[in-house]
Amino acid sequence: MTHVDLSGTATAAGSKNLRGYLATPTGTGPFPGVVMIHEAFGLTDQIRRHADRLAAAGYLTLAVDLYSDGGPRRCLIGTMKSMMTGEGRVFADIAAARSWLQASQLSNGRTGVIGFCMGGGFALLAANDGFDAASVNYGRLPRDLQPALRGACPLVANYGTQDRTLRGAAARLESALAVGGIEHDVKEFPTAGHSFLNDQEEGPRALRPLARVMGIGPDPAAAPEAWRRIEEHFARHLRD
Repeated sequence: MTHVDLSGTATAAGSKNLRGYLATPTGTGPFPGVVMIHEAFGLTDQIRRHADRLAAAGYLTLAVDLYSDGGPRRCLIGTMKSMMTGEGRVFADIAAARSWLQASQLSNGRTGVIGFCMGGGFALLAANDGFDAASVNYGRLPRDLQPALRGACPLVANYGTQDRTLRGAAARLESALAVGGIEHDVKEFPTAGHSFLNDQEEGPRALRPLARVMGIGPDPAAAPEAWRRIEEHFARHLRD
């Protein structure tokens, strides 16, 4: 597991100093690749553990740092603007990470994308941009959902019923994917809230009680099934 310099694949529209965290499976490969997109807090230890988990399941996993050119304070607003417009620096960075993986000698040429929270929203928007499979985890939906999904790759999505920030999102996504004829598997977990795949609470300690009230935090009961769904989806579409 190592930090990698992605500036060689970055474009003029992307982050100048693009970097990421690479989690490599054991063995000689080649392996299916996965671009991982972090939450609003950035490329934290939690995201690195998610990447390590996928690597342990056999996926060459590159967690791209969307805050490479200045950290969360300088990059968060611009990052969120990219999500609202569906274009800009973030999408160039995601495409650069995908290109880096596909060019790797360890890659089997098939690449998925996975995101959590803010990253889940970006994974949904990037699902029609050269990926073979996508995993959206409690990701916010774009306002114009149907056009944004046009041409998307097969998609698995996990949401939580207790997530007060995304009420109704799973049902809306399910409906839009069905109308668009996109292969999908969407599930809402009754006991889970936002960020339920995390193994520990994230964010400033002072705000964690409020986060619990809003239905945000780990759910050890629901997470194992959600991870199984992710791994089975990627195995179906990314492995030889």
